[in-house]
Amino acid sequence: MTKLQLQNSEIIVGVDFTNNKRVNEILTQENNSSFLLYPGKENFNLSVKNSSETGSLMGDNPHLFILDGTWPCARKMLSLSKNLQKLKRVSFDNDIKSKFIFKQQPEALCLSTIESIYTVINLLKENKVEQCDTKGFLSPFEKMIEHQVMYIQNPNNKNYRPSKNGEIPVKINYKLNPLISVVFEQEG
Repeated sequence: MTKLQLQNSEIIVGVDFTNNKRVNEILTQENNSSFLLYPGKENFNLSVKNSSETGSLMGDNPHLFILDGTWPCARKMLSLSKNLQKLKRVSFDNDIKSKFIFKQQPEALCLSTIESIYTVINLLKENKVEQCDTKGFLSPFEKMIEHQVMYIQNPNNKNYRPSKNGEIPVKINYKLNPLISVVFEQEG
């Protein structure tokens, strides 16, 4: 959905990007500055920096790498991708709950990828680094959720499960066991 919303974006599929030709091309291109959107302690927090600090950091040709996947998958991508580990990280403060009510998150204020990108673009706009129009940016995401709700609440659906008052319970149990193993398979 994000790719359809952003003109200057691209999708690079993989798990380990250390030797990925396209990723390394972007990282080594002259006059580029590359960043990784990923939470952490020593990040450049876009929520608290002013326009001059953000503009100075980002430079004239910034590239923002975003790891799209479940949290365990994103952690694995980062742990395997030596080139992405070296990037300066950016993050933001969040005080809203995700609209993605069907997805389990590691923390209550974790957002989906598209919600995170929407937030970052708006912060970059506030700091005069980005000019992208975000009106309607989350519309496809919101329509997807509406469709899922409608599907779940349809008694004629073979997967229909009645609930109290016809309401859909919001996911509030975040990851209880941080030691759950995740296995990835790659096609040869």
